[in-house]
Amino acid sequence: MKKSASAVWQGGLKDGKGTITTESGALKDNPYGFNTRFEGAPGTNPEELIGAAHAGCFSMALSMMLGQAGLTAERIDTRAEVTLDKDGEGFSITAIDLTLKARIPGADEAQFQQIANQAKEGCPVSKVLNARIRLSATLEG
Repeated sequence: MKKSASAVWQGGLKDGKGTITTESGALKDNPYGFNTRFEGAPGTNPEELIGAAHAGCFSMALSMMLGQAGLTAERIDTRAEVTLDKDGEGFSITAIDLTLKARIPGADEAQFQQIANQAKEGCPVSKVLNARIRLSATLEG
């Protein structure tokens, strides 16, 4: 399976503008630029897209692993916070903090933590990233 996305950029780093489009059409010519990445202007940026991809991938991996343990989640709510730090002359994504809140009937805390950590390690997006990835998981009653 292969999926694709594209970006078009015009201009210099600070005065340029770009758009991001996904094969599925979920994103279509979504604007991004220096101002959306570093200055908080409206629009997307690569780090938030990586965060969205990681949160989605992790949530699906967790659902699969819960199913293998005979459990089904009522709700899996994952937030991914991506840290972009200065690295010499450039920048690096140095960390991703996953915050998970899940409602899983029949799950106990130890089993939940074990499966959540297996999902963190096993999700394909986690595997492709070299950043430190932390998980804070809360099993809700």
